[in-house]
Amino acid sequence: QVQLVESGGGLVQAGGSLRLSCASSGRTFSSYGMGWFRQAPGKEREFVAAILWSAAFTEYADPVKGRFTISRDNAKNTVYLQMNSLKPEDTAVYYCAASYGRLARRTTDYEYWGQGTQVTVSS
Repeated sequence: QVQLVESGGGLVQAGGSLRLSCASSGRTFSSYGMGWFRQAPGKEREFVAAILWSAAFTEYADPVKGRFTISRDNAKNTVYLQMNSLKPEDTAVYYCAASYGRLARRTTDYEYWGQGTQVTVSS
């Protein structure tokens, strides 16, 4: 069983930065690919970024490429999402998720999910 807890969300002005963290309670954190997704009101949950268990590979959705960076610290059982140059359209609830052994973009490829953290970007 893997439990995920996100933190670091908040209110920021356009052009600002936030760093999200996702802490895992599982002993096998290093076996899981980790992803960040987001869901805005009235919209489907969408892929943001993912990182392989070894951090050797990462993937990003086109709208966040060059602005967001995903990273992980397996010694701390934590994955991060550094968000720079934030835009109002980045406003959403951000979720982290764990996918055993995979680098994945689909929500259905993830076995465990956190509760989410709200990010609001004002114009």
